[in-house]
Amino acid sequence: MEIASKYDPSSVEDKWYSFWLEKRMFRSVPDSREPYCIVIPPPNVTGVLHMGHMLNNTIQDILVRRARMLGKNACWIPGTDHASIATEAKVVAKLREQGIEKSSLSRDEFLSHAWEWKEKHGGIILEQLKKLGASCDWERTCFTMDETRFESVIDVFIDLHNKGLIYRGARMINWDPKALTAVSDEEVIYKEVQSKLYYIRYRVEGSDDEWITIATTRPETILGDTAICVHPEDERYSHLKGRKILVPLINRPVPVIFDEYVDREFGTGALKVTPAHDINDYNLGLKYKLEVIDTFNPDGTLSEAARLYIGENRFKVRTKIVKDLDAEGHIVKVEDYTNKVGYSERTNEVIEPRISVQWFMKMKELARPALEVVENETIRFHPAKYKNMYRHWMENVNDWCISRQLLWGHRIPAWYLPDGSFVVAKTCEEAFELAKLRIADRGSGILIEDLRQDEDVLDTWFSSWLWPISVFDGIRKPDNPDINYYYPTVDLVTAPEIIFFWVARMIMAGLEYRKAIPFRNVYFTGIVRDKQGRKMSKSLGNSPEPIELIGKYGADAVRMGMLLCSPAGNDLLYDDSLVEQGRNFCNKVWNAMRLVKGWVVDPGLEQPKSNQVSVEWFDSVLSAALTDINEQFNRYRLSEALKDVYKLVWDDFCSWYLEMIKPAYLQPIDRRTYDATLGFFEKLIRLMHPFMPFLTEEIFHILHNSGEESIMQASLPKAGNIDEDLIVKFGFIRELVMSVRAVRSEKKIPPKEQIPVIIRSEKNTGKSEHFDDVVIKLCNLHDLQYSQDKPADSVSFIVGTTECYIPLMQTINLDEELKKLEEELQYQQGFLVSIMTKLDSTGFVNNAPSKVVDAEKKKKADAESRIRVLTEQIMSLRK
Repeated sequence: MEIASKYDPSSVEDKWYSFWLEKRMFRSVPDSREPYCIVIPPPNVTGVLHMGHMLNNTIQDILVRRARMLGKNACWIPGTDHASIATEAKVVAKLREQGIEKSSLSRDEFLSHAWEWKEKHGGIILEQLKKLGASCDWERTCFTMDETRFESVIDVFIDLHNKGLIYRGARMINWDPKALTAVSDEEVIYKEVQSKLYYIRYRVEGSDDEWITIATTRPETILGDTAICVHPEDERYSHLKGRKILVPLINRPVPVIFDEYVDREFGTGALKVTPAHDINDYNLGLKYKLEVIDTFNPDGTLSEAARLYIGENRFKVRTKIVKDLDAEGHIVKVEDYTNKVGYSERTNEVIEPRISVQWFMKMKELARPALEVVENETIRFHPAKYKNMYRHWMENVNDWCISRQLLWGHRIPAWYLPDGSFVVAKTCEEAFELAKLRIADRGSGILIEDLRQDEDVLDTWFSSWLWPISVFDGIRKPDNPDINYYYPTVDLVTAPEIIFFWVARMIMAGLEYRKAIPFRNVYFTGIVRDKQGRKMSKSLGNSPEPIELIGKYGADAVRMGMLLCSPAGNDLLYDDSLVEQGRNFCNKVWNAMRLVKGWVVDPGLEQPKSNQVSVEWFDSVLSAALTDINEQFNRYRLSEALKDVYKLVWDDFCSWYLEMIKPAYLQPIDRRTYDATLGFFEKLIRLMHPFMPFLTEEIFHILHNSGEESIMQASLPKAGNIDEDLIVKFGFIRELVMSVRAVRSEKKIPPKEQIPVIIRSEKNTGKSEHFDDVVIKLCNLHDLQYSQDKPADSVSFIVGTTECYIPLMQTINLDEELKKLEEELQYQQGFLVSIMTKLDSTGFVNNAPSKVVDAEKKKKADAESRIRVLTEQIMSLRK
């Protein structure tokens, strides 16, 4: 079989992904095996693949592929989220391009356009995930507004309303003036901004020269003021009890109220109270029964209630009203001020607090058990530091505003009667029956045409929180084979910024509707940033196109590059060099395969002892690495596991083992060594497969020459016996070889020139055993001796604590040798001081793990031995 001289991912990846799909290798149905299930965090139907998706889905695919190779029934369920705000904005923009205004369409007409847009664009990101190698069970693809998920959401709303956990009421909510909808507290992003603090004086009613000064960052809200509040113990204002204050420009008289809420140290100690436009003012308004004047329209322009600047944008009004206030003598001073302002997570619009009738869900009752399962580690967070963030939110959770003033989404199943009361039901027909019962005692009749369904839809997250259940149809059919087999899922891979939006709420839903957790582990990814530490975004132009990266470097290279520098929960500083490193690794593995497959085997050739010990050594190294890698996976340290794989393949296998057993040019290799090497290679590609699925599938088929079997059906390699002593001994040999090569380079001794090496010892003390032949081969020696005597005219070097020599034909420059030895001695003495400082610290010795302390003690002993040998060498040269 002819093997290509270079690895070409473009010719491999589509071939094998099509093969996997054709053979339905991602398909999972319940059987007798242990299930392993992950549900994909459903990307928005508006979305296309970005770097965060790449990282998140690479991690999920690694976990799923590894589970398959561990013999589990692995099921990765894909799907998309309807994304109410984002999708509606896309559809409105598309309609506007066609000259159609949303307001000119009926609800059904708009939804027809929305569904058309979803069918055209909604599957793009899932197709892009296939390019990454995502091994999802595509036959199970779900959408949060398909029939099963839609009915599930409606059923849950009705159930929670009947339980008294969902209610309708007027509250101060977060209003997005751009999207024209309410948003939840969790959808508000607070940013630190540079503002102005305006000191504005209000005249006391009935006086021409008495004023009270307040400080505000929002002078445009003055027109909605209905009180001035001061602290009851603030003597500066005690004389104002019972007095009225005139609102500037409009001269509306408002009362002075006294409440301990006021911070006497902030500004002037006097607070303007605008109940319609600030949550704290709203609460004061409720307490003191203040008038509520809403001076803003839904789109952020001023309303008729403002009396001035009607129809003008709130921020333009800020500039205008300051000028007008200054002209009227109300501006005392203006200061620069840094404060935090809330922005809509979806539209980046400044949020406007607004009193509105909305639907809410009570959270405290659901939050208590959801906090407990994380605190007692029934659900484990990786890394565990996110437990603190989770705990803080769950202990301070507010009711969830679940209604949105949009058309695209799950329409709220509430039906209003002519008298303004409502019933909650799945269909209009069911609502009509409930309505008839409600009014039966009134002696009046009602027609089904009299019912009007609520115009609002539910928050997108109200469907997402049911995802681990609804993907198995576990709400509509709580006792079906899929939900009983796959639930709870095993792992969730997500970003910490949606720990409240999604993770916490899924836990609540799982405990409420399955009486069981939805997943056992949560792996939090970091944020992908550029090398300057900036979050990647299209506006900054610092985010590469993932599909272009895959086209340039190959999916395996991109997967590997993304994960190499991305420990759980830590941000990834992306640079193209990462995926270049991934590509170089792919090429290294490919070239190693070509090298091995190019060897000629002589069945009659006896295995050399050097090959025998090399095979035994790598077998132990492989087993030790497998043990460590398994432990890394158990601790969800996937980046560290990949680094271990990288070192094992690049360093131990390619750079050392293959060089140790490689036959001389045009010479054959013995059968035992060759078969062992192929066995190692197959174990390595099986180990690499979850990380690099395409390259490993291609090599698997080259090694097996089979067109049917897949590496996905193979088992992960298992660790065998580990000869720790052999591994330690080779550590000495590795350093010896590197030292000899360094001397060759320093003394400009040609690599082809054979040289002798003398190890200072009475005999071979067992440090190398059969490795002697390996050293002779790798260093191109004509002799390797053990002797207590130092030869004349030789270069000395230290391996571990052992002195070694290379006799040279040319005269040694004593000054150069002394300088080199003295520099090394100075370094070792400084190193010893640093180690001693650490070991003299009782805090370190008492608190550090015993392995770490033991390692430091060994460093101390080695440094002392090196110092002793170096001192002897220097003294010898000075004689």
